[in-house]
Amino acid sequence: MSFETLGLSPALLRALSETNYTTPTPIQAEAIPLILAGRDLLGGAQTGTGKTAAFSLPMLQRISELSTQRTSRRPRALILTPTRELAVQVHDSIRKYGKYLRMPSTVVYGGAGMSPQIDALRRGVDILVATPGRLIDHIEQGTLQLGDVQMLVLDEADRMLDMGFLPAIRRVLTYLPKVRQTLLFSATFEDQIKKLAIDFLKNPSQVQVSAQNAVASSVSHRAHPVDTGRKRDLLTQMLAERYQEQILVFGKTKHGCNRLAEHLEKAGIRSVAIHGNKSQAQRLKALNDFKSGKARVLVATDVAARGLDIPQLPVVINYDLPMVAEDYIHRIGRTGRAGATGEAISLVAPEEAQLLRAIHRVLKADIEMITVPGFEASRAIRMGNDSGRPANNSPRPGGDRPPQKRGRRPHAAPGKTGQPASHAHAGPKKHGAGNGPKRRDPSAQRG
Repeated sequence: MSFETLGLSPALLRALSETNYTTPTPIQAEAIPLILAGRDLLGGAQTGTGKTAAFSLPMLQRISELSTQRTSRRPRALILTPTRELAVQVHDSIRKYGKYLRMPSTVVYGGAGMSPQIDALRRGVDILVATPGRLIDHIEQGTLQLGDVQMLVLDEADRMLDMGFLPAIRRVLTYLPKVRQTLLFSATFEDQIKKLAIDFLKNPSQVQVSAQNAVASSVSHRAHPVDTGRKRDLLTQMLAERYQEQILVFGKTKHGCNRLAEHLEKAGIRSVAIHGNKSQAQRLKALNDFKSGKARVLVATDVAARGLDIPQLPVVINYDLPMVAEDYIHRIGRTGRAGATGEAISLVAPEEAQLLRAIHRVLKADIEMITVPGFEASRAIRMGNDSGRPANNSPRPGGDRPPQKRGRRPHAAPGKTGQPASHAHAGPKKHGAGNGPKRRDPSAQRG
């Protein structure tokens, strides 16, 4: 199959040819004809499979066909994204694919000045890419009207429809025409989120080209058991050994990311941090430094899990495990894109074992547990396997041990280090934890 067979216009095919896109991905092949036919769509595919092109190409074509009927300068199409980085990336794609169409577009997001955005809106746009918070700011100030919107896209719909965004989305919908085409795209769809999404669609088609919560098969998963206080030293050693590679490191908190980046800098490893407390200019500079190779390590909160498009990123390291298991999918989706191989490495403290078990249940893939010599965890990490063995198969002093006979003092067996201990095995653990409170990085809550 080629893009020509999907019914795209010559102008779009010319732009695709110049970007060396010749064969549509599965999500593009299935979604584009449905969107061109005017259907509402719920589309799911793992990250790195071309979801942006799957909705932006048919959107450009449909809006261009309506441009001759344009009577105002108000947007005809609206794309909502959860983060500023993703908004910028989507807008860049819109401009790239639509370069031979006279289709003005712009992007608005928080953390940047209002005046340039107001000027762009006054000049008139056909396609608007926005984060929810800044979009509502423009609506409240009277600098934007959405009465002419004929197509609505919610990108990364699982995050957009999470409870942190749902009130804002419902509010935006009140400003949109009831008759419109609505598209929801995401890498993951939890059942509860899918039910909410259905409320926004009318007789939708559904495209799911891979298993829900799936990740690219080209990505390997590895975990290193280590005490929290030794994580920083272990990470520094790992980065020193992989000095030729660019690596994305995920932390849990904004201040923690800053401290970690500063520590790596002092160790001679060029590093930058990105999180919600950074201004938009600082975030863009950090991303540009990382992409250009000026910085070898990017330390980020989950604000960077969506929307970062870094070609040939070989490794993602979870310095802290995410509190929500599904966020692991989005984090590691930054590597192994477009068929390339990638590594997902997690540094797991004993107190994070519950989070690791939850991730494994969602991942449905092996997580190789390897103890790094000199960084053995003080307590073993159990994965809830059928045999009841610790996942690292090496009991440590103070860690989990098999039952001992009464009256006999247990002794820690000498551990074996430097060897793969086992593959995580998902067992039917009915009472296991791992479903911690669903806290998200506040920086991702308002664009």
